[in-house]
Amino acid sequence: MPSNEIVVVALGGNAILRRGEKGAFEEQYRNVCRTVERIADLVQDGYRVVITHGNGPQVGATLLRHEAAKNIVPPFPLDVCGSETQGFIGYMIQQALRNELKKRGLDKYVITVVTRVIVDADDEAFKNPTKPVGPFYTKEEAEKIRSQRPDLVVKEDAGRGYRRVVPSPDPKIIAERFAIRALVDNGFVVVACGGGGIPIVEEGTQARGVEAVIDKDLAGQRLATLIGASVFVVLTDVDGAYLDYGTPKQTMIKQTTPQQLEQYEKEGHFKEGSMSPKITAAVRFVQNGGKRAIIAELSKLTEAMHEKSGTHVTRTST
Repeated sequence: MPSNEIVVVALGGNAILRRGEKGAFEEQYRNVCRTVERIADLVQDGYRVVITHGNGPQVGATLLRHEAAKNIVPPFPLDVCGSETQGFIGYMIQQALRNELKKRGLDKYVITVVTRVIVDADDEAFKNPTKPVGPFYTKEEAEKIRSQRPDLVVKEDAGRGYRRVVPSPDPKIIAERFAIRALVDNGFVVVACGGGGIPIVEEGTQARGVEAVIDKDLAGQRLATLIGASVFVVLTDVDGAYLDYGTPKQTMIKQTTPQQLEQYEKEGHFKEGSMSPKITAAVRFVQNGGKRAIIAELSKLTEAMHEKSGTHVTRTST
């Protein structure tokens, strides 16, 4: 049966750039064209769809471009680089999905919203930056950066060189939430919160961007909750969440509750920076009134929506 439910789909990095690829525009657009076929299935089934996406490789490449050209044109801060990637990734999704919908005879428009996400200026993450971004540096280069820009934090990254690290604060409010919901209610497919959104803090009547990176799945959950979505889908490169992942005992979690997932998290089943934020996002969504959260493999979106694939999180286990 057709559904009028709002579904927020959080695309993983493999939706745009595959392992081993260099990041040429043609590669990324080709991947996006494949990805939107699954999104179009949801639109065709009558769902009102909002798409979020990551930007890890893309914002890293953007920072590299700014670094390489810094002696020719002034480099931009991280929040501005994030907005740049929202624009070009949104363009790819808009064009590819609109083409796919037209091919199916569906006259639906796709709109990208440059989205800001409000974070707390007192978030503990600002005291302990941990998220690596941008290019690798030698020790000598890192020392030079520290002397020239004492406001930046540069740390060794697993013996591979030195990288800048930035805070990863918790998303609190999606600034454009009302506009996004209005677009959805008027029949548009919306791309929003790209790369976790542009992090801003509010000071009185003014907002300003901050040098930080917000986890895309946590931002997607916040968006899904604030616009009243029924379903929140996190797409990734594995077919769901596992217990004892990567061991001979690994077992896929097919149906679970927030309480069960929180217990599994305490037991250390989910890797920090990988599956852990996806679990947190799924738990938060259902705890905050969402009907169902799904963690699934990108190509299995349609099957996951019909409960034939993926990990499903609901208030009560069925």
